[in-house]
Amino acid sequence: MKHFAKLLSAAAITMAAAFPAHAETTLTVHYPMPGFFKDVMDKVSKKFMEENPDIKIEFANPSPTYEEGIQTIMRQAGTSEMPDLTFIGLNRLRMADERSIPVDLAPFMAKDKASMAEQGFSDTILKLAQVNGKQVGLAFATSNPIMYYNADLVKAAGGNPDQPPKTWDEVIALGAKIKALGNGVDSVDFRWQGDDWMFSALLFGAGGTMLSEDESKVAFNGPEGQKAFAVLDRLVKEAGMPVFTKAAGEQAFVAGKVGFAFQTTGALANTIKNVGGKFDLRTAEIPLLDPVNGKLPTGGNAVVILTKDEAKQDAAWKFAKFAAGPYGASVVVPGTGYVPNNELAAKSPEYLGDFYARNPLFQAGLKQMPRMIPWYAFPGSNGVRVTQTIVDNSSRVVDQSAKPEEALEDAAKEVKRLLPRS
Repeated sequence: MKHFAKLLSAAAITMAAAFPAHAETTLTVHYPMPGFFKDVMDKVSKKFMEENPDIKIEFANPSPTYEEGIQTIMRQAGTSEMPDLTFIGLNRLRMADERSIPVDLAPFMAKDKASMAEQGFSDTILKLAQVNGKQVGLAFATSNPIMYYNADLVKAAGGNPDQPPKTWDEVIALGAKIKALGNGVDSVDFRWQGDDWMFSALLFGAGGTMLSEDESKVAFNGPEGQKAFAVLDRLVKEAGMPVFTKAAGEQAFVAGKVGFAFQTTGALANTIKNVGGKFDLRTAEIPLLDPVNGKLPTGGNAVVILTKDEAKQDAAWKFAKFAAGPYGASVVVPGTGYVPNNELAAKSPEYLGDFYARNPLFQAGLKQMPRMIPWYAFPGSNGVRVTQTIVDNSSRVVDQSAKPEEALEDAAKEVKRLLPRS
C-alpha cells in the first residue's frame, strides 16, 4: 500500500507539472516610435503582467515611425510573423481595416460586464479609433500640435514671455526679431517632415478639409490650403526659418538656439528632459488661421488586436483595455506629453488628478482638446504615397524651390491621381 501511495503521489506531482493551475498565454506586441514609447511600453507591460500572471507580454522589434509601422504590419498580415497586437497611427487605421487586418472589438465590448463609459472610454474617445463605425482599436496615445518657445530668446528680442504670440503674424514678426539677435540663433522650427500632420494643423486651423465630403475631389488646394502654404512661405521669407531636418531642428531647439518650435505634445517629456536648465522652456496653444472655426488634428495611435486565435483574443482584449485604460494613460501622459485618452485617468486623483496643476507645461495640449478632430485618413491603398506627396511639396516651399501656389497645385494633382477611381 505504501508503494502504491508513493506511485499516486509521484503521479500527482507529474500531473501538476504537466498541467499548471494557470496555463500561460504569450502575446507578441509591436509598437512604433520607441524614442517616445519604449519606457512607456515597458512600464505598462510590467504592471499588466503583475496583475495578470497567466499572460506574458513579449515585444516585437519596434518601428521607427508610424509609416514604417503600418507597412511592417501590411507585409506580415496573414503570416506567422504577424504580432498578436500592434499600435497603429490613427490615420492608418482605415488602411488596415480596408484589408480586414484588425479584429472588430464590438463583440468584446458587448461581453464586458462594465460598459465602456464606466471604464473611462467616452463615445468621443472611442470614435478616434473607429472606421466607418467599426471599432478597430482603442486610442492609446492622443496628441495635438502645440507651440514650444524659448522664453529667454523671446525676452531678448523684446517680446513678453508671459504673453506668447496668438497669431501667425505675431509668430513671424517676433521670429524675425529673434533671428536678428545673431550669434547662431534661429527663429522657428516647424515640423513638416515625416507625415501630413503639421500641414493638417495649418489646414484644419484655417477651417479646411483634405477632400470633399464625398471624398471624390481634392479640397486642400482651396483658400484654406493656400493660406496654410502661405504661412510656410512667410516663415522662411519673413522670419528666416532654416531648412532643418527633424533631428537637427530638435537638437537646435533644446540647445537654446531656436525661438519657436511647433510640433506634437508627444515630444514634451523628452524636450523637458533634453532642455534641462539650459533656458526657460514654455509652451502655448498653436495659432489658428481661423480662430472661430479652426480645428486641430488628433495625432497618436490606437492599440489594435490582430490575432485570429480565439484562445489568445481574450488575453489580447485584456491587454488592449489595460494599455488604453486609466493606468496606461497615467503612464503615457507624464512619460510623453500626450493628452489623456481615458476620462477616469483625467479625473481620478489616483491617476492624473492634480498632475496638470503641478505641471503647467502640459496644459497647452489639454486646453486644445475641444478643438481636436480625427487625423484624416485618405481612402484607398495609396495612403502612404499621398502623405509623402504632401510632405515633398511642403518641403519645396520651405527650401524655396517652388512658389507656394505652384507646390500646392502640384500636390493636389498628384493626390488626385493616387485616389481610388470612383
